[in-house]
Amino acid sequence: MKKLSSALCRLSLPKPSNPFAVAKVRSAEEIWRRKSDLSHLLRNKDIEEAQRIFLQIPSPDIHLYTIMINGYSQANRIHDALHLFDNMPDRDIASWNSIIKGCLDSGDLCLAHKLFTEMPDRNVISWTSIVNGLAKFGCIDAAEKLFYKMPGKDTAAWNSMITGYCDNGRIHDAQLLFEKMPHRNVISWTAMIGGHDQNGDSDKALCLFHQMWVRGIKPTSSTFACVLTACANSPDSELGIQIHAIVIKAGYAEENFTLTSLITFYAKCKQIESSSKLLDGVEDRNVFLWTALITGYGLNGRHEEALDEFGKMVRSGIMPNQSTFSSSLNSCCGLEALDRGKGIHAIAIKQGFDFDVFVGNSLVVMYSKCGDVADGMKMFNNMSKRNLVSWNSIIVGCAQNGYASRALELFDEMSACRIKPDEITFVGLLTACSHSNMIEKGRQIFQLLKENPSVDVRVEHCACMVDILGRSGNLDEAEEFIRGMSVKPNVMIWLALLSACRVHCNVEIARKAAGEIFNLDPYNSAAYVLLSNIYASAGKWNDVAQTRVMMRSCGIVKIPGSSWITVHESRHEFVCGDRSNPLTTEIDKKLDWLDEKLKEHGYVCEKTFALHDVDDEQKEHSLKYHSEKIAVAFGLIVTANGSTIRVMKNLRVCGDCHTAIKLISMIVEREIVLRDSSRFHHFKDGLCSCGDYWSKKHAFLSFTLFCRLNAETIRIEGLAYHNWEHWQMLSGPFLLKQEKKGSL
Repeated sequence: MKKLSSALCRLSLPKPSNPFAVAKVRSAEEIWRRKSDLSHLLRNKDIEEAQRIFLQIPSPDIHLYTIMINGYSQANRIHDALHLFDNMPDRDIASWNSIIKGCLDSGDLCLAHKLFTEMPDRNVISWTSIVNGLAKFGCIDAAEKLFYKMPGKDTAAWNSMITGYCDNGRIHDAQLLFEKMPHRNVISWTAMIGGHDQNGDSDKALCLFHQMWVRGIKPTSSTFACVLTACANSPDSELGIQIHAIVIKAGYAEENFTLTSLITFYAKCKQIESSSKLLDGVEDRNVFLWTALITGYGLNGRHEEALDEFGKMVRSGIMPNQSTFSSSLNSCCGLEALDRGKGIHAIAIKQGFDFDVFVGNSLVVMYSKCGDVADGMKMFNNMSKRNLVSWNSIIVGCAQNGYASRALELFDEMSACRIKPDEITFVGLLTACSHSNMIEKGRQIFQLLKENPSVDVRVEHCACMVDILGRSGNLDEAEEFIRGMSVKPNVMIWLALLSACRVHCNVEIARKAAGEIFNLDPYNSAAYVLLSNIYASAGKWNDVAQTRVMMRSCGIVKIPGSSWITVHESRHEFVCGDRSNPLTTEIDKKLDWLDEKLKEHGYVCEKTFALHDVDDEQKEHSLKYHSEKIAVAFGLIVTANGSTIRVMKNLRVCGDCHTAIKLISMIVEREIVLRDSSRFHHFKDGLCSCGDYWSKKHAFLSFTLFCRLNAETIRIEGLAYHNWEHWQMLSGPFLLKQEKKGSL
């Protein structure tokens, strides 16, 4: 036994340990393991399992509480985070900082600021978090005050304030602060590069990158992303390609963040094939890469490819995010593909995005731009949260679709919700007035705009006002308005006046407006075409010939009018007198049938819209085969009875086609939606959503308005009404009030 004891001593084996010490060690190990488990579960967003493990811990320490608070905040469960914070036996600065950040991330700035003021002790992270939060929510002045009160600012605090200035449009203040910084790092430079670019000075952003490069500061992937965006916005494709080479050398080319920026850069530089090639070798594509490519195709007008990529993305199992839905719905607008837009809407519902304000806004725009303003209104009404973009989208949608009164009602509701209007709001309201002959209301809204200190009067607003005055027949007042504008009138302004001259066939003012346009833009094709059409309507064929000679000498070619209709995701396009469609024979039969029915209802074509010096029979034949009438006939053949026919046109619909299609909607008992270059016309039961404002103009200002006393039938724009009361009932309040007498 003594030998054994001696041998054990030589081996220096540890003595039996204290059982209490062992328990303590095991407890420490258990806590460490629980912390590790919690962190792992929260990283994987398994908040329920993390909560279960946390509740099993008998006495969690401050660090465990803080981990769980962060988890709740990241899972958008700020109420659970606050409850846990309130029940903490002890708190440290880290726990206070965590709950403040959680409140800011959840959008509760007031509570975050309240908690900040209640903190017993603060460190630089506390100060930086609240400064960053205030700037993020637009309270830049309050953020600035706290920044200058902050003791012991570190570089991160300076960077936070610079970013806040940039995000709130105070780029000059950001530059001054940047120059005062005691120490700058790559984040400082990146913030300034991105700030100058997002505030419209991409050249300055690129100059800063050059200075940074010369000073030997190594860019990060974020820096390269900002620089590539600035190259696209400059635009400077050559420099962007050089930056691409540097990115490859720096080893950032395969990073998703940089790759996304490269895709966007090439797309904005109209090199979408290069964007597509960047993704060819990428097997593990994430939602951001897919979205960048989808958006790129949309920017280049290649909406079909954009929607194809969206389909591939969904089929590959990658779920879209807000930006993906927005870009895809925008491409649906570009194709006027309502059915495909509805399909994307269904996917959004399945993914739980239908109540998202960002996606909801895009859906409202899609439905409105595809002529389905009723579903756009339903979408708007179902939105649980609305912002300024939501209100603008539905107001502009109603204005473009001819529902002016509803647009104005929505503005009143918006004001009651204390949502402040911006420039786009007023464009929508003025457009609504322009499309519905609300002259006095238009004047009131323009005056309201001028009195609004937070909104600047822009050229777009003035163009709307010129349109309101001009289309209502007040051409002299419209011209006087232009001469008295505070901003210099551009081509858009004079085109609005020239377009109004086309409605009222005013040759004198048209010549003056066209002269102003040619002084600003000698090669403006729209002005030449409008002027030629005005001369043709007035029968001035020599002036028409001279205008067309001028167009040829300038190399200007008139864009041919075309109309198209989408059926089962296939687009069918027609031009005037088109004979290329396989169903041409059936279309001719349908047009002949419609022509007979129209004449039975008293329709007489308006020959002044046949803008060629030919005899009346040829003019009538030409009007019969206008592209929009062919498209409507095709739609009647290939679509189901009772369904809505949706036709798009690249130019403004002529008055004769407007009159005919309005009557066709009553004959075939179907709604016909026609979108021209100016607005939507919803034809139903012989009426149009524009309130016949377009037709009424010509009814009083053309020779087609006459009355047949012996048959007691009033003819206006070719439409036959049984008596005066019948006409008033169908047409609504009229522009000019006259006594009921034998001749109009």
